[in-house]
Amino acid sequence: MGKESDFEHILEHGINFGRGGDKPKDDGKVKTKAKKKKYVTGAHGSGSARQKAKYREQRANRHK
Repeated sequence: MGKESDFEHILEHGINFGRGGDKPKDDGKVKTKAKKKKYVTGAHGSGSARQKAKYREQRANRHK
């Protein structure tokens, strides 16, 4: 009995559904507009962005 079957291997080690390979390098770039400073602070001129920034600020200051 040399090599164990796939079934036995799964029973012993389980199934891993995670990503394979290396993780992408984090080069510090912002990939979406929503995370850029002007959008988070509501400074780019949109009324809805200003409102969202206001709510974010209120939420951040809740438990201080």
